[in-house]
Order: sequence, then C-alpha cells, then structure tokens
Amino acid sequence: MGERPGPEVYSIAAHRGFADALVAGLVPRYREPDVGLARLTLLVPSSRAARTISEAFIRHAGQSGEAGLLMPRMVTVGDLDLDEALGALLDPLGAADIPPAVEPGRRWLELAALIDEERAVMGESPLPGVARLRLAQDMARTMDRLLVEAKEPEDLLGEPVRDLLGDLAVHWQASLRLFARVQARWRIRLDELGAVDAATRRNLLFERAARRWRDEPPATPIVAAGVTSAAPALARMLRTIADLPNGAVVLPDLDLAMDEAAWEELGRAGAAPEPGGEVFAHGDALTHPQYHLKLLLERMGIARAEVRPWHRRGMAAAEPERSRAISSLFLPPRASRAWIGLAPEQRRLSGVRLMTLATSEEEAQAVALLVREALEEPERRIAVVAADRALARRVVQHLARWNIAADDSAGRPLALTAAGRMFGLLAVLMSEGPAPLALIAAFAHPLVRADTPEMRAAWLGSLRRFDHRLRGKSPSPKLAALGSLAHRADEGEWWDEAARLVAPLFEPLESGDEARPLADMLDRLAEVAESLCGLRVWANEDGRALADMVERLRLDARACGTFLPPRDMAKVVRDCMDEIAVRPPYGGHPRISIYGLLEARMARADLVICAGLNEGTWPQPPAPDPLLAPGVLRALGVPGAEFRIGLAAHDLAGAMGAPQVVLSRAQRDSEGPTLPSRFWLRAEALLGEKLAERHRETRIPALLGRFDRAPEPVPPAARPEPRPTAEQRKVAISATSLDRLLGDPYQFYAKEILRLSRLDALSADPFDDPALRGTLVHAILEAWHGERAARPDLPLVPFAKARLEREAVHPLFRGLWQPRILEALAWFEQRIAQDSAEGREIVAWEAKGSMNLSGVEVRGRADRIDRMPDGTLAIIDYKTGTPPSAKQVEKGFALQMGVLGLIARDGEFTIGDRLIHGEASRFEYWSLGRDSGRGKDGTPAFGYVVQPMKTEGKRSGLLPENFLPHHEDRLAEAIGSYIRGNEPFRARENPDYPGYDEFDQLMRLEEWIVTLGPGKTGGAA
Repeated sequence: MGERPGPEVYSIAAHRGFADALVAGLVPRYREPDVGLARLTLLVPSSRAARTISEAFIRHAGQSGEAGLLMPRMVTVGDLDLDEALGALLDPLGAADIPPAVEPGRRWLELAALIDEERAVMGESPLPGVARLRLAQDMARTMDRLLVEAKEPEDLLGEPVRDLLGDLAVHWQASLRLFARVQARWRIRLDELGAVDAATRRNLLFERAARRWRDEPPATPIVAAGVTSAAPALARMLRTIADLPNGAVVLPDLDLAMDEAAWEELGRAGAAPEPGGEVFAHGDALTHPQYHLKLLLERMGIARAEVRPWHRRGMAAAEPERSRAISSLFLPPRASRAWIGLAPEQRRLSGVRLMTLATSEEEAQAVALLVREALEEPERRIAVVAADRALARRVVQHLARWNIAADDSAGRPLALTAAGRMFGLLAVLMSEGPAPLALIAAFAHPLVRADTPEMRAAWLGSLRRFDHRLRGKSPSPKLAALGSLAHRADEGEWWDEAARLVAPLFEPLESGDEARPLADMLDRLAEVAESLCGLRVWANEDGRALADMVERLRLDARACGTFLPPRDMAKVVRDCMDEIAVRPPYGGHPRISIYGLLEARMARADLVICAGLNEGTWPQPPAPDPLLAPGVLRALGVPGAEFRIGLAAHDLAGAMGAPQVVLSRAQRDSEGPTLPSRFWLRAEALLGEKLAERHRETRIPALLGRFDRAPEPVPPAARPEPRPTAEQRKVAISATSLDRLLGDPYQFYAKEILRLSRLDALSADPFDDPALRGTLVHAILEAWHGERAARPDLPLVPFAKARLEREAVHPLFRGLWQPRILEALAWFEQRIAQDSAEGREIVAWEAKGSMNLSGVEVRGRADRIDRMPDGTLAIIDYKTGTPPSAKQVEKGFALQMGVLGLIARDGEFTIGDRLIHGEASRFEYWSLGRDSGRGKDGTPAFGYVVQPMKTEGKRSGLLPENFLPHHEDRLAEAIGSYIRGNEPFRARENPDYPGYDEFDQLMRLEEWIVTLGPGKTGGAA
C-alpha cells in the first residue's frame, strides 16, 4: 500500500449510531474472500463494547441476507477506571521481560499495613481496622490515577508541587506527606515482589506494542474503535495505529462542526502555553462532552482538522440535524450566546421528548409504559439508560408485571443479591454478636434450609415460634440467653442445632478487641454460610461472584498476614461486595436493553429513554480526590474531578443521537425534592419556552392515573362504634383500663372484649419503650421488698445492682440507664427510711386486689401499700418517667390511683395469705425521673414523690375529700353505660384523651378522623 497523506482518524457523528455505522464501514473495507474479517484486529474500550459491536455485526449480516460472517478479533484495552481487564492482544508481543501485575487485593492489604507503619513513624495514632482499609483503597485509586497519567512518584517532589505546599491547608499537607511516604515504600515492596502495578504494566504493554508496530508494521489491519481514554500511553499507541499502513482510529461523537472559537474555549486540554507550564487551566471546560476528546487528540498529536467524518450510517441512524442540535446544546458558555440568533429550525430537537413525573416511582412506571408501547412495533429496539440503578431495577420490576423480561446489564452490587445478603448478615453477627434482629434475619434468609420444601417449612415453623418468644425487651446478645428463650418456646431441639451452626461466628468475639487473622474469619464465615445454606450459597451468578471474592480475599489476606478486629468484619465485607457488580445471565427480551452509563456507550436503539436526569444522579457530583488537593493534581497535569461530568455529558450526547429519544426526570425521589440536571436545563434553554412545550411528553404521564385503577371506588370507613351483646360485655374492669374505657371505648373493646394485644417489636429498644424499663424496675423492687421482709437491713442499691447484673438486658441499656436507676433507687431507700421513722409501715407490694360493683368485678394491682400512723392506707405507684398530673386526673385521663383506693375501701388486696383493706387517705407517685427540685449544683438528681391531687399549692386538680367520690362516679358511669348498658364502644369518644394508639390501624383512624370537626365527640362520622 502506498504512503498515506496523514493519520487515519475518523469520527462517527452521534446521529449515525456508532456500532452499526462502524460495522457498515468495516465490512466493505476489510472483508476478504474466504476469511471474511478474521484478519482484522479490532481494539475496543470494554467487554460491553465488544458485545455491542458483535451484535451490530450480526444485525448487518442479517440485513444483508448472509448466512454467516467470520468476525474480527476483538481486544479490550479499557481504562482501569472502568474496571475492564486488558485483552490478550498485547502479552504475546515479546513482553516476557515486563514484570507481572500485582494482585489488586494483595496491594490493598499491603498498603493498609504500610499506612499503619508510616502513621506510627509520623507520630500519629493508629487507625481502626476498617478506616485503615478504606484509606488504603483510596490510596490505591489515587496511585492508579497518577499511573494512568504516567506520573511517577518523583513528580510529587517536583517544583510545581513544592511551590504549592505553603498554600495548602494543614490536612492536605499531612495527606500529601503520608501518600508520598507510602507510595515510596510501596515501590520498594514491588521490587521485592518482582511485580508492578496493573496500570504500570498496562502502560508498558502499550509502549511495547506501539514500538513493535512502528518498527515492524503488521501485515494485517488494526482498527481502534470507540476508545476515548486520554491516558498518555494509550494515546501514543492510538497515534501509532493511526499511522500504520493498515491502521485506523475511529472516535465516537467528535464534534467536527463546532466552530474554532468554541473549540478553543474548551481550554488547554493538555497543551501547555510554555514548556513545563500547566496543562489544565482554571477556566478549562472539563465538564464539556468534547473536552476529553480534545485532550485525546492533543496527546495523540493530531489536529481536529485531520479527523475525517465516517460516512457510513447505522440502521438506527437519525437525521443529520440531530448532531447539529446536540452540538449547539452543549456549547461552552461564551459560545452559547449564539443561541440568541438561532433560527427555530436550528433549535428544534426533532424526535426528542421531555417527560417530567412527580415521583421516581411514577417515572419508573412511565418508562416501563413507554417500553411496552414501543414493543408493539415489530423489530423496534428499545434502550433504557439510567445512572440511578434503583430506578433501573424498578423499571425492570414494572416490565415483569406484563411478563416482559428485561436484563439490567449494569448489574447490581453483590451486597444486594441473595448470596451477598446472606454473607453480609453472617458478617454482622460476627461483628456484633448474636443480636436478635440480625440472627432472625439470617435464619429466615431464603437460602437457609431450602433443600426441600418440607425442610424449609419445618425450619421456619420453629423460627417463628422462637421469634415470637423474642418479642419484647432486648435480651443479652449471648447464645446462652437466647437459648433459654428458645427452650421456653419449646424449641430447644431446634435451637441446639441452629446455635451449633452459627457458634463458630462468635468464637473470635471472645478475644474482645484483639485483632484476629482476616483469612481465618473469612474461613469461618464461609463455613457457617455453607452449613446453613449448603451449596446453594455458591450457586447462580451471585454465588459464583461471592465465592470468587471470598477466595481472592482469603488468599491475599493469608499472604499479607492481615489482622482485623472482629467488630470490623461487617463493614469490610460490605465494602468489598459493594465493589463487585453481578450481571444477569443474558436471556431477557431481545429488543429491550437496560443500561448504565458505561454499558450504554456505543449502544444504539430505535428508541432511547434517558431516565433519572436529575442533578446528583446524571451527572453525579464529582468526588474530589481524598488524598491530593485539586491544586496538586493540576500542578501534576492530572485532570480534576469535574472531568467525569464531561464523560457523563458525552454519554448523554451519544444517546441523544438515536431516532427517537425521551429525556425523563422526577420532581421528587425517596429523599425529597430534586433539581433538574444541568443537561436538562440546557435542553430547555436551547428550545425556548414555546418549543419546549411542544417537546413535552404528556400522553404517557396522563395514562398513569388509569394505570392501576381499582374496579370500584372504596368508600371511606365510618367511625367504628361496635355494640357487643350483653353476654360479651360481661368483662372485668381493671384500674388501668377505666380511663381508656371512658376516653376511647373502642380501645377497651379491642383489648378486653376481642382479647387482642399488640405484638411487641423484635428486640424492642428499651430507650424508646418506658414499659420495658418499668417492668424491670418493678421486678427489682418486688424482689427487694420480699427479701427485706426477712432481712430488714438489706440495702437496696447493691441488691438492685446484683439483679441488673443477672438480668439478660442489652449492654447499652445497662450502660446508659443503670446509673440513673441506681441513683433514683438510692433516694427511694432514703425516703422509705424517713417514712418509717415517721411511723409509716410497708404492708404490701405488688398486691392484687378486687371488688364487686353492681355485679361487675373491678380489679387492680398496687405497686405498694403503706399503713399510715393514723391507720389509714397510702397507695403508691412506681413510675420510671413523668407521672400523671393532678389536672390529668381531674379530666379523667389517669384514674388508676383512685380505683385502687376504692378497691382498698370497698374490696381487699391480697399478698400471700394476708388481706389488706381500709380507707386510703394518701396517694403517691414515686418516680425514678429527674427531680428539678434537687441537684441545685447543676448535677442531675433522680427520684421524687408527687401526689395526683390539689395539694401543696397546686392550682388545679381534685381536692383530697373529692378524690375518691370523683372516681366512684366515673366508675359507676362506665359500668352503667358500657358494661351493664348498651352504649356503643365508639372510637375516640374523647378526642383529647392522650391514651394508647395500638389499635389505631384496626379502627382505620386516618380514614375518618379528619371528618370530625371541633367539638364532635359522638355519633358516627
């Protein structure tokens, strides 16, 4: 072949469809008789791109009516940031003298050890295990970023960086110092291992290939297609390919129509104004979709004028006007002034629609509906591109409602798969001990005991009974404490097996905070996972990905001798799994594709839906380098974090080249209101107000209201007012339920007549549930009074402390609440001694009492009853929080104490074989809460006594002489109206009643409460 006039570099415009247009040009140019395209080597950026181009070859052959086609050899040369493996092309090129690449996992763990050593040398305290590993991960990414840009450790000591040091904040200086020291140590370690970083090896392979091809040009053609990484070594290799007699470089979406002034406005893009100057200026348009292509051309040493347009079109090509509109859409700021003079036909984005939904859930429904509608047209291909993976998963789920299977080619994090969730739960158990929530979640996982339906059913039956027994206060996170609860649930045999299976997880915890070998802990996790789930945990694509992760991490940890505190295992395992994307085994609908931004590159369809166009999602906010300040990166000649926004803009520009495009966003997501993407705003600004309205997609959002319509409108529920029979009304009234019966009769009806009770939360939080604290304190005081009957000098605080030690309470409860409880109990003991000295005598505690009034049993339990010096009784009720006020008692919201007084007067209390009765003259709440009247020095004081009557200067409440008569009247009213009468048990009879809410859902409160106007307390709504 003769000498060519210049490098062979082409650009495929956005409207042509990259993959199909590429194939349409490659086949006639490089196809040979008998061998087809087999002699062609095609360099592509990623494995996803190779798959996309392969599909384009198949479509081309089908459209041409060919039975088959020998395809070219495709080699992946992707950017390290894209997590793509280097193809097999470059290794055979006489590269045996290039050292092998170190394993990423080993580098991560070795860097963590070096960080620990260097921090110690710098006089800084050691980092916790998980923090150290995360810092090592950040350091590895920064090293790769510099290596991809061909920056050596010595560059950190160069003059441009030294000149900046004095202007850097202290934390940036410390971070730079640590990074430089660790990187230097790591280079020495690599020499010891005889290895190099993967990025270094890649650069060396690129240099070797470029040199070989320059010295001995290959006889077979080589084409680099769609490679846009501007890494210097790769750019030099691309230039070599462009200069080969049989070589070519094909770029995606390079804007050849942009005028020269706008092209210059993009910035330096790697071209320093003078030797040694900055190659990236402050004003560079890093966020522009053409910036990284300008940087690539600059590093290739090719002017934009040397790039030629690719004249072939793909099957899913749009009109040429689309590329001109996209070019105008993304003009840099000063060039955007040209919009003022654009004619309407130059503004119009023909075939592009803008769709705005209220919520992200509605957006997913609308996108799915668009896909379903497009499938009605034969052979039409649809692609959904979304940076938000949660949105993509919702679209897939909505499509499944119509039996349309769609594969999300971007995959999902391993931590969100079935196998990943199981492994993560076991890691949580290893870190936190046998906490009930995590333990029940692990035992209930769908993979556990799933060999046969019978085995699974038996296991779940025992688990549910154990779960029910666990409801209530948090037990101590120890297997022994949980085992006692399992035996109470008659599931001892099941528990013995279950505890044996998970016991290996908790052996590392016995060493406390002592670090253990990471490899050994991974062995235990894998052993327990397999014991519970069998081989199912390693099956399917998620199980295989998990097995590969565990095996690699285990081998690397053993080679590096990595130790880690068991408490950090859950976070470390989760961090590792979040880095791994599990992709589905392709087999969904052949005309539907769900892509992430990386997977969408080069792909083309007849309809492309770009979903989730909100700021923070597309584009995502640029994450600054955690170790090197932006100024340091600029001085080194490394593009800043905003560079990624430009790549996201390029992804959108490429997707907008399809024949039909829908840009979609939601006004709200799960976290609140959203802001439209800067790309969305530019599209609206280019179109202008009138044109933008013409481009709105309104038909599909309008259909959503009928999407899930109910057959018949459901009438709102009426205010319930059940009328049970006279026989059903024959129930007792307890002292604690009288105010409930009068204030909210429906609550009484549900509890006492229907016999319903609330199911406590699993491992209930004692800090949020006063009832749990009250139960514990009552049990302590009851036991103390009982022991004190035989040992009057028994001290309360040591006794309570010993009981708390024996109780299976959560450690946080013990740490936060025990000091308060003990201080209040110390004050209780002092007050009891003081009352005893004045002649009061404790005659009963936790005493049950009852009386009969109008044939109805009235019963109650008194926490304590004292005999006063005058022979009357004092009724005492213990409270762990704020007791009811005298005003609340007067309003009928707290009638317990008065009812207990009536029982003492007209009935009797029993304790053992003794009967207690008499006139009650004193009623007291003894609270363990904070006393504002004590602790004048600023320290909190706990424990006080208050009476629920109008005494001691109170302005409201019942007078002592009216206290019992008031309760007698309310009790007679309740019995006459509800127990012996025929009044309905109306919900919220008194809307001001501050009572219980456990039956609000049963009464469907939210459906009718709004219909009650002020003062409406009776009658149906």
